[in-house]
Amino acid sequence: MSTGQPSPAAYRHPVPWDATFDPRSMVELFEEMAARQGSAPLIDFMGRRYTYAQVRHAADRVACGLAAMGYGKGDRIGLFLPNVPHYLAAYYGVLKLGATVVNFSPLYTVAELAHQVDDSGTRLLFTLSATALLPTALRVLEASGLERLVVGQVAGALPPLKSVAYRLAKRREVAAIPRDPRVTRFSALIANSGGCAMPTLDPARDVALIQYTGGTTGSPKGAMLSHANLSANAQQVASLDPERGRGVDRILGVLPLFHVFANTCVLNRTVLTGGEIVMLPRFDAAATLAALARTGATSLPGVPTMFQALLDHPDTATTDFSSLRICISGGAPLAAELKQKFRDATGATLVEGYGLSESSGVVSCNPYEGEPRAGSIGQPLPGTRVALVDKEDPTRPPPAGEPGEMVLAGPQIMMGYWNRPDADAEVFVDTPDGTRWMRTGDVGLVDPDGFVRIVDRLKDMIAVSGFKVFPSQIEAVLHHHPAVKEALVIGLPDAYRGEVPRAYVTLEEGAEADGPALAAWLNPQLGRHERVDAVIVRAALPKTMIGKLSRKDLIAEVTAQASAG
Repeated sequence: MSTGQPSPAAYRHPVPWDATFDPRSMVELFEEMAARQGSAPLIDFMGRRYTYAQVRHAADRVACGLAAMGYGKGDRIGLFLPNVPHYLAAYYGVLKLGATVVNFSPLYTVAELAHQVDDSGTRLLFTLSATALLPTALRVLEASGLERLVVGQVAGALPPLKSVAYRLAKRREVAAIPRDPRVTRFSALIANSGGCAMPTLDPARDVALIQYTGGTTGSPKGAMLSHANLSANAQQVASLDPERGRGVDRILGVLPLFHVFANTCVLNRTVLTGGEIVMLPRFDAAATLAALARTGATSLPGVPTMFQALLDHPDTATTDFSSLRICISGGAPLAAELKQKFRDATGATLVEGYGLSESSGVVSCNPYEGEPRAGSIGQPLPGTRVALVDKEDPTRPPPAGEPGEMVLAGPQIMMGYWNRPDADAEVFVDTPDGTRWMRTGDVGLVDPDGFVRIVDRLKDMIAVSGFKVFPSQIEAVLHHHPAVKEALVIGLPDAYRGEVPRAYVTLEEGAEADGPALAAWLNPQLGRHERVDAVIVRAALPKTMIGKLSRKDLIAEVTAQASAG
């Protein structure tokens, strides 16, 4: 294997690469911080603040309420919630109980939610009395093995005046909570003292979170993340900041907490450092800019489309960004042009990182200080090993100088997939030295200083006349055109060559360019086998639940159109 281990002299993160992290439970980390600074704010929700002590007491009452219902250690409890204070109370309450959190996206359909409820064996589901959530949850209650719902209300979590305004203005967005013995109000669940006994946790063995993968191919799989996995990744991410402990730590929580990126970088890491989460129910550019101005937030994790949306919003020109210090981009490649534009507009540092559900969120990141390495996802986090293996045979190294599939080892790597030993056998590779490596499906290169560059995903590669074409390389060229805002390249069937690349783009506001002109500009810059058969200009490109461009959904759209036509 080609490990690409960075030398001490080349490693640019503040903590040494060979640092170790003791296995600790997420409950222990939370309890320590709540005891240390109970009166400090943990949540700012639309102007209402909740202290560490208040969230701790709410989590205790959630745990005791669940225990009184008969739930306990090892049970799977689902969170079907947006970013609201209920999420933190439920998250830590479930973990205190010794149960396992299962994250579910509020964007799931009934069929998707029911499938994952049954697959995980989720017994109880937390949700809200929102028309976008409760009707779906009630249908899943009838269509799956789910036993109970616990239903909260947003109005009760808002500041008093906003609560009244919400009840008046948002009546049509609130669903009636039915009188059903299987449905419990959140307020009734926590109507206790919170003084029940809590179980002892084994950080390395107890599953804290089942995080379902995005399902790029086939059905999503549940990554089992232990307490030790999550706490290690929180410590690793916190260690990246050379300014840790020297000033205000206030993070804009606009990424959805049900996603692993936010779970580590917004929630777990911020609790570990004693920071404050400025929580928004969902990403909205205007609301995010207003929250930044109101609170003086210091950091903002997001995906590239979020940073682009902020740049596109007219309020950006008048927003005070002076407090904003660090923004971390993940989930999709960050175009160099977008990075520079954001830095010019805000003065904040925007760094690119990389991670997976199976890695508790984060594997590598560019250093916060110093010149970035162009086109790189940075150096591995402390304690993380990245190696390259042959794309066809993971037991061998790749040919010298050629890209290889990235494999990972570290304290944040998952225990395995929930009830999927077949998938575990495919994703894990053991080496004679006793290291258990996890295959990523991503093809990369590692430079002599240990900086990693993703070439593409194995499953995304396009086979053109026997040659492998990487869509991301064509997309990178397209981003150099001043009119191109977003780009996706997919492979389409071709009778002669097997597959042919085709590009789909959106344009910058006010830009004028058509597909043939863009193709004529693009193709001379590509190898003969990489050249696209067309560039299609669209008003929008499909995106995932967290706002990153979705190649899978674009392929599905194009395939459906071809079948219909």
